[in-house]
Amino acid sequence: MNQAPAMTDNLIEIRQLNVAFNGHPAVRNLCLDIRAGECLALVGESGSGKSVTAHSILQLLPRSGCQADGSVRYRGQELLGADDGTLRSIRGDRIAMIFQEPMTSLNPLHSVEKQIGETLLLHKGMGGKAAQARILELLELVGIQKPRERLKAYPHQLSGGQRQRVMIAMALACEPELLIADEPTTALDVTVQRKILLLLKSLQQRLGMSLLLISHDLNLVRSIAQRVCVMKAGEIVEQADCETLFNHPAHPYSRVLLDAEPAGQPLPLDDNEVVLQAEDMRVRFQVGGGLFQRKEYLQAVDGISLSVQRGKTLGIVGESGSGKSTLGQAILRLLDSKGSIRFQGTALDGLNQKQLRPWRKQMQVVFQDPFGSLSPRMSVAQIISEGLEVHCANTPAECDALVIRALEEVGLDPQSRHRYPHEFSGGQRQRIAIARALVLKPALILLDEPTSALDRTVQKQVVALLRDLQEKHGLTYLFISHDLSVVRALAHDLIVIKDGQVVERGATCAVFDAPQHPYTRELLAATLLTPT
Repeated sequence: MNQAPAMTDNLIEIRQLNVAFNGHPAVRNLCLDIRAGECLALVGESGSGKSVTAHSILQLLPRSGCQADGSVRYRGQELLGADDGTLRSIRGDRIAMIFQEPMTSLNPLHSVEKQIGETLLLHKGMGGKAAQARILELLELVGIQKPRERLKAYPHQLSGGQRQRVMIAMALACEPELLIADEPTTALDVTVQRKILLLLKSLQQRLGMSLLLISHDLNLVRSIAQRVCVMKAGEIVEQADCETLFNHPAHPYSRVLLDAEPAGQPLPLDDNEVVLQAEDMRVRFQVGGGLFQRKEYLQAVDGISLSVQRGKTLGIVGESGSGKSTLGQAILRLLDSKGSIRFQGTALDGLNQKQLRPWRKQMQVVFQDPFGSLSPRMSVAQIISEGLEVHCANTPAECDALVIRALEEVGLDPQSRHRYPHEFSGGQRQRIAIARALVLKPALILLDEPTSALDRTVQKQVVALLRDLQEKHGLTYLFISHDLSVVRALAHDLIVIKDGQVVERGATCAVFDAPQHPYTRELLAATLLTPT
């Protein structure tokens, strides 16, 4: 299937592209056309070569350790190996790119106005009032509210969705013929994902530009793409129009991606013993007030109560900033809070840190970012055994045996315990984080967005693993997520949080079948994206 269709109106023509890093192939014999005015989706798991392919178009590949050959042509002009002057005239002007993480792509020291203005000055020679008028027009185009007030704002003062809209505005500044969107929604909440996708679709149609959308989520691109190319191990294994691919996928790997939604149901349980109960939880943060200023506070958690029974999973759902992670950390006494917390019948809210220490063994956490939560200087064995050294009096041989057993339980080769986190994939690193929590045999595990940084296929595997471990050990989970499709496969009950308050609660199946609050319905609509 790795043959490009014969077309006469191609904006980009890629022929026999090969890219390798230090001799390791990343893209193999790739042939691909991007037609004028179309939306093409390039889909595959992490490491499939889709971002390398996109970077090859603009020649953004590293100069050292990278070998590339073949042909990449823009309107007949060869870009592979082109000189810097040629590339500068095309980058940001004729072909623009939106990167995956807007916080790291935007300069933290420059205002919104300056960052968009640099593109206008470089390619259009536009400055002063003319540039400001154009910047305001672009910010309005991408849906930034009160754009004039955002001109002097810095990236850290914007939400994730606002930062991504600024990135889109920068990319559209010179009205490019091709816009490359590299995982533009991965770091965003599902509701913001939907808004950004619909924005890109409307802009592509309104401006008549071509759009190359890169994603690891095949279902996500269904609402926007006209044609889809599926990549695996550096090769295109299937390409077809969107309707054909979704209704009649030809390659087994395409079917795997289509079936990558987390599956299954929570385990049926009859145990009514309450393991954790929290009443009227409140957490606030100081957000203003200096030496001579009045102190201001943000109420991050505002009067939330919950309980969870042994062996069950309580889903805590909401967008970024809703207070769900703050609630989880407060329950584990990692943040100061008001309200009562009872764990296995003991009140934890009145205990000091020394008195809490014996309970730490029973309450463990798995964080969102499996790479950031693992020390790069420690081997896997050291990472997993660290808790044993703090809480248990095991001999080195006993610790090693427990580490081996924990790795086997999460499906990793025990021989890998002498390696370091950077040597593993994202899914493997998350399994290591689960093993670290599991080795202490806790009663409760807080899972804080444990799958959001992973490919859909890996998400499915991790959810299945968590369900198996829960059945085997009778674990109780607090599962925090903004993705209801993941929660549905694991949680028995859920609470929906908005602005620090619970707006809906109940059995998971009941909330999905008949959501009562408009916010819950909005989350469900955004999770279950459908073609438009």
